[in-house]
Amino acid sequence: MRRFWIGFFLLLQATTASAAVHGETVLYKHEGVELEGYISYEDATEVKRPAILVVHEWKGLGDYAKRRADQLAALGYVAFAADMYGKNVRPQTHEDAGKQAGIYKSDRLLMRGRILAAYNLLKEHPIVDNTKIGAIGYCFGGTTVLELARSGADVKGVVSFHGDLSTPNMADAKNIKGKVLIEQGGDDNFTLPGVDAFKKEMKDADVDMRFDSYPGAVHSFTVREAGSAPATGMAYNEDADRKSWDSMRAFFEEVFVALY
Repeated sequence: MRRFWIGFFLLLQATTASAAVHGETVLYKHEGVELEGYISYEDATEVKRPAILVVHEWKGLGDYAKRRADQLAALGYVAFAADMYGKNVRPQTHEDAGKQAGIYKSDRLLMRGRILAAYNLLKEHPIVDNTKIGAIGYCFGGTTVLELARSGADVKGVVSFHGDLSTPNMADAKNIKGKVLIEQGGDDNFTLPGVDAFKKEMKDADVDMRFDSYPGAVHSFTVREAGSAPATGMAYNEDADRKSWDSMRAFFEEVFVALY
């Protein structure tokens, strides 16, 4: 039976390769705040399929997170790029982005509530198998998906790309139900200070966690728009980007196939 479902999962992905990806804006709310997300999926079949939340970097939902959602849709998933800040709240400078992200980093209940609103919306989509939901996040988004897992949400796997791993709620790691994958730059000075504490947090809570580190990669290594100057602390790294994406693909194939 397991072999059958592995074949089914691979067939779904093969079919998706030739299908059209459909993306659309989705308006939703959390505590009265209007949010503007983006959902993407291939439209050749109405069969229910696993779904993955995508959480943006600190400048808010934009083309980058939407592009990642489209990539996931091309692999056979329903992908929902969440809006953590609110409709039209899109900081343009690092200073403004830091202030906006700081609102949620200093209020983890708000952060969790905001991402849970997206999670609950995704669960209700008619072509989503709501027993098979995962989440990925970039930078600020990496922090967010880890908080989603710590909240006890039934996510089967979460992946943080160059995210801040720290939390004021380390005891909540015991609530994590799924697996965790960390994709981190080996020279990311923004996040490295919290790595040891995070590893201990996961170990103490007996979380199934894997940690991938890419030597020479700095913060934002998956983001082409980050430029090509590692000395600034943020830069794109093509090799680390490709390897981390491949690692994520294998992770979710393993996580979701294991559920059949």
